[in-house]
Amino acid sequence: MCAQCNNKKLHVHSVKAASVGQPSVVVENNSPESCCASSSCQSTQTSSISQESELSPGDDDPASGASPGLSVNKITSAEAAAESSCCSSGSCSTTASEDTQSDDVSPAPHSTTLSWKIGGMDCPSCASKLEKAINGLDGVASAKVMFATEKLVVNCQSAAISDDIVAKSRETGFQLFSAGGKSEEDKPASLLKENLPVLMIAVMMLISFLLSRQSEAMGLAAFTATTLVGLLPIARKAIRLAKSGSPFSIETLMSVAAIGALYLGETAEAAMVLLLFLIGEQLEGYASAKARSGVKSLMALVPEKASRILPDGSKEQVSASELQQGDVIEVAPGGRLPADVELLDAAASFDESALTGESVPVERLPGEQVMAGALVADKVVRLRIISEQGENAIDRILHLIEDAESRKAPLERFVDRFSRWYTPAMIVLAALVVVIPPMLFGQNWDEWLYKGLTLLLIACPCALVISIPAAITSGLAAATRRGALIKGGAALEQLGRIETVAFDKTGTLTEGKPVMTDIVSWDGDEARLLRQSAAVEMGSAHPLAQAVVNAAKERGLQVEEAKERQALPGRGIQGNTEGDSLMLVAADRLPESVLLTEQQAEQAYGLEGEGKTLVVALRNLQPVGLIAWRDNLREDSAKAVQKLKEMGIHSVMLTGDNPRAAAAIAGEIGIAFEAGLLPEDKVQHVELANQRSNVAMVGDGINDAPAMKTASIGIAMGGGTDVALETADAALTHNRVAELPMMIALSKATLANIKQNVFLALGLKGVFLVTTLLGITGLWVAVLADSGATALVTLNALRLLKFKHQD
Repeated sequence: MCAQCNNKKLHVHSVKAASVGQPSVVVENNSPESCCASSSCQSTQTSSISQESELSPGDDDPASGASPGLSVNKITSAEAAAESSCCSSGSCSTTASEDTQSDDVSPAPHSTTLSWKIGGMDCPSCASKLEKAINGLDGVASAKVMFATEKLVVNCQSAAISDDIVAKSRETGFQLFSAGGKSEEDKPASLLKENLPVLMIAVMMLISFLLSRQSEAMGLAAFTATTLVGLLPIARKAIRLAKSGSPFSIETLMSVAAIGALYLGETAEAAMVLLLFLIGEQLEGYASAKARSGVKSLMALVPEKASRILPDGSKEQVSASELQQGDVIEVAPGGRLPADVELLDAAASFDESALTGESVPVERLPGEQVMAGALVADKVVRLRIISEQGENAIDRILHLIEDAESRKAPLERFVDRFSRWYTPAMIVLAALVVVIPPMLFGQNWDEWLYKGLTLLLIACPCALVISIPAAITSGLAAATRRGALIKGGAALEQLGRIETVAFDKTGTLTEGKPVMTDIVSWDGDEARLLRQSAAVEMGSAHPLAQAVVNAAKERGLQVEEAKERQALPGRGIQGNTEGDSLMLVAADRLPESVLLTEQQAEQAYGLEGEGKTLVVALRNLQPVGLIAWRDNLREDSAKAVQKLKEMGIHSVMLTGDNPRAAAAIAGEIGIAFEAGLLPEDKVQHVELANQRSNVAMVGDGINDAPAMKTASIGIAMGGGTDVALETADAALTHNRVAELPMMIALSKATLANIKQNVFLALGLKGVFLVTTLLGITGLWVAVLADSGATALVTLNALRLLKFKHQD
C-alpha cells in the first residue's frame, strides 16, 4: 500500500522535490501489467486470506477453523479493503464509497500523483478555491487539498504538468513547496511582519482622520488613498479567483462594496470596511492555525535527525528520512524515536503520553516494539528500525487523518450544495434591492445602492461554509489526541447517533492473549495429550493454538507438526500424529457418534462455568481429555460498559464461545451477550439490531469485518488485523476500550457544536439583513457581521480541542 495516499494501484508520487514546484517522481507498486490483467494480484490476495482461513481458528471458537462461509466473508472483506487494487471487469477503477463520492482523490490507472505542501491557506474555503482552480487545468484528473496537513495531492497525466500546477496555485494566491520540505510558513515570523497590512491601513486611517479634522477635502483624499491602497491586493486576488472559477468570493464582494462606497462618497466608511475585513482575515487565520495545531504537534513528534550505528560501531548523524528498516539507532534520554522500533538493550522506560495519553512512562523489555514519537525516559538505548519510510505510527495516523478529512459528513455536503446557490441568490436579491425601489417607487438611487452593497457583504457565505468543517476538524483532532481515530465527518456524525454497541469478545473486551489454564487427561497420560495437541495446533497463528504450543515447549516436550492437518469449519481442527488421528473439537459440537460420560461432562461444564474456553480431545474418535484456556478481560472493559450504560447506550457481546464461558465473562462486566455465533451469525444479529437502532460494531479480527461493515459504524481495535482496521470507520488506536464512551460523547458534542455554528452563521446574517433593509446598519456593520460570524463559529469550534470527558 502506498504510504502517502493509501492507494494500492500502480501510480507515481512526488518526493523531496529538488526545487519548488519541481517534484521528483517515484513509482509505487511498479508492475508492467495492468492489475486486472495480472492474475497474481487477485490470486495472491485470495490465497493468503484462504490460507489464514484454513489455519487460523475463528475469533472466539478455540479449535475451529473458518466457519462455513467464513472464507468467502474474509475474501470479500479483503477485497473491500483493497477496492482500489483490482476489479473484475477487466479494467482498473476506484470504487468510492457513498460517503466519499467526489471528495476523494481517485487516481486513474497508470497515472502520476504529485504532492506539495501549501502556503498561505487560512481556512477550508481557501482549500476549496485552490481545488477548483487546479481541477480546471487540462491534464488534471483530480486534485484534493488536505486542509489539516496543508497538503495538495494532484492526480494527473504526467509530471510535466507540475509547472502549470505551481503557476496556477500562485495565480490563485497560494505558494506550493516540495513535499517534505519546509515552507516559509514553518519559519517563525515576527509579529510586525505578520500584521503589517493591518497596521499600515490602521495608521493611514488615523492620518486620514486627523487630516479630515483640518480639511474636509484633504480628509476625503486621504481616505480615498487609504481605500485604494487597501483595496489593491484584495481586488487582485478577486480577479485571480474569478479566473480560476470562484467569481463569488468574499474578495469580489469586498471589492464591489468598496468601489461602490467610493462612488457614493462614503470614503471613510470604505476605508473602515477594508480595515475590518483585514482584521477579520487575521483572526480567521489565527483560529484556523489553532485548529491545525493538533495535527502539527503530531507531525513535530518525529525528530529531524537520528544517530545511526554503523557496522563498525561508529555513529553518524543522519536525517530521519534516510533511515531504513533494519538500521540500528541510539537515542539518549529526552530524545524522541524517529520511527517504530524494537528495543535491543536491557529494559528501558518510554514516555508515550503524546501518543497514548498515559502520563506514566511505560517500561519496555528487549524485543518489544515502541512507536515513533515516544520519548526515551531513563537511559541511552539502542533500537532497531522496524517500520518502512512513511509507515510509522505517526505517519499512519496522519494518512488516516487526511483520508478522514476527505470523507465529508452529510451535513457538510448539504451546506456545500446550499452555499453554491445561496451566494448567487443573495447577489440577485441585492440587485433587486438596488433597482426595484428607485424604478418602481421613485426612491433615491444612492440610498438603495448603498443598501444593496451592504447586502452583498452580508451575503458572503464564509461563516456558513466554515461552520461545519471547523467543528469536524476540531472534533477529529480532539479524538486523535485521546487515541481514537475517526475516519471523517460522516463517521463522526454517525457516532453521535449510536444507541447500541455490539462488542466482539476476544481481543476486544479481552486482551486477546489467552493462556492454557487446564489440561485434563482421562487416560492418565497428560504429556502425550499435550504433545499431540500441540502437534495439531502447530503452525496456526491463532492465540489459542499458540498457547497450547507454548505450554508444550515450556514443559520441554518435543513436538513435530502433525500431518494432514485440516480445519473443521465451525467445529475444530484435526491431524495425524504419532500414528493417531487427533481431533480437537468444541464441547458443544462433538460428532454425533461421540458421547461423554456423566463425569466427563461435569468436568467440562465446571471449566466452562469458570469462564474458560475449552475443547474436547478425541484420539481416534475416542474422548481422551480436555484443554481449557482463559483470556483475561481488559482492565477497562467493565468501566467502558458502565460508562455506555450511564449514557443510555445498550451494550451486547457477540461471541463464538460457548454460552457458559460467555456468561461468566459477561457477568464480570455486566453486559448482555449472544454466544455460539459464527461470523455470519454476527452479521445477522447486527442487521436485526440495525432495524431497531443505530448500531456500532467493535472488533479486531478478519471475521469481524463483515459485521463491522454491516453496522451503522464499525470500530476497530488498533492492534487488530489490517482488514478490520481498513473496513472500520473508526479505530481505538491504543486498544483502550474505555475511550469508546469518550469517542461517542465527543461526537455528540461535535454535533451540538455544528448546530450552534449554523445558528450563529445564519442568525447573524438574518438579523443584519433586516436591519440593513430598514436603514439601521451600514457597510462596516455588514463586514462585522461577516468577519465576526466567521471568527465566532471558528472560535466556537476550537472549544472542542479542549473537550474533556469524565473518566
